[in-house]
Amino acid sequence: MASTGLQVLGLVLALLGWVCGALVCAAPLWRISAFVGGELVIAQVLWEGLWMNCLSQTTGHIQCKAYDSTLALPTSAQAARALTVLSLLLSVLAVMLGVAGAKCTHCMGDSNQASKARLARIAGVLLIMAGLSYLTPICWTAYGTIRDFYDPNVAAPLKRELGPALYLGWGASVLLLLGGALLHVGSSAPGGRALPVSGARAKPSPSMGAAGEVKQQEKSFV
Repeated sequence: MASTGLQVLGLVLALLGWVCGALVCAAPLWRISAFVGGELVIAQVLWEGLWMNCLSQTTGHIQCKAYDSTLALPTSAQAARALTVLSLLLSVLAVMLGVAGAKCTHCMGDSNQASKARLARIAGVLLIMAGLSYLTPICWTAYGTIRDFYDPNVAAPLKRELGPALYLGWGASVLLLLGGALLHVGSSAPGGRALPVSGARAKPSPSMGAAGEVKQQEKSFV
């Protein structure tokens, strides 16, 4: 039977993952300026995100500016936008289906437990897909940042480091994956067919009936 505890835990983790994912998607902290030279005084720090970049100064003043054109962005940035938004939308749909299919809710009635368990398992699969969709741009951005950091052909002012949003994005992906796995495992199909009542007589099979007739004929000849 479906485990209510695993279902509730999976939904809670999925909600936490969605909240973290939404914050990461909006935060301009995917990449930050890397200071690899011998500079002792750092006047400005550049933050880069999916939708805007910000310039932080030592005086505490922060100036942010959204990207002028989406089509002018690199292909990797456009793909990262699409995958993160797709992941968040899938998470919303999965949580709604998971709540409707959870054993502790009454959205579909209490008599249709098989359909509710099936719906919850679909929600778990959607959450796993959302976690993988979110993990892809996070890992790809981290790979590109580390590759450019160690590339000697990239000028020092253009080098970037991993921003705190990437670490939070990894955590959000793990929460979505765990939530989907727990929801799927906790939504096992209801038990098989009911066993016959112990006091009822079992219906004989055709083969057993035929064998009994043959035995009766043999006894009559004897």
